[in-house]
Amino acid sequence: MMKSVTLAVCLAALSFSNIGTAFAQGAQVPFAGLKVGANSTVEVAADSLSIDQETGKATFAGNVVVGIENMRLSAEEIEVVYAAGTEGGTGAISGLIAKGHVVFSNGEEAAEGDFADLDLEAGEIAMTGNVILTQGQNALSGQSLRIDLNTGTAMIEGRVQTIFQTGGSE
Repeated sequence: MMKSVTLAVCLAALSFSNIGTAFAQGAQVPFAGLKVGANSTVEVAADSLSIDQETGKATFAGNVVVGIENMRLSAEEIEVVYAAGTEGGTGAISGLIAKGHVVFSNGEEAAEGDFADLDLEAGEIAMTGNVILTQGQNALSGQSLRIDLNTGTAMIEGRVQTIFQTGGSE
């Protein structure tokens, strides 16, 4: 039976603005509309939760699904990273580390990979291992994806392959 755990999150002031910068021949910077700010709620559903009182490490495992505003993250395992000075799981969440069949989406876009590190304080997303990014009918793949939502930049590296639908007619 899947258990649901809701964590109220008081994040440091963080806002991601709409970014219209072009990303590789017509695609937009991925997840540009991601909105996370102070008092955002992180909602987690998983088969199990393991808490290490000594280290303050909280790890959700088995069919993990995380919701933050308009974003969804799913993986086999997700570790919650707490902000400095909030060991023991009683404070602000600074990030999430996801492992195993990671899918990150906001409805219009999706990124898949083997591992993801979401640094909520820095506004950065790093995904590695067989990464596939889809935006509508466009698709990009590579070994790593880095997105800086503050500067509006993104980079895919590692034998990048792409499919773009130009919308033109013959």
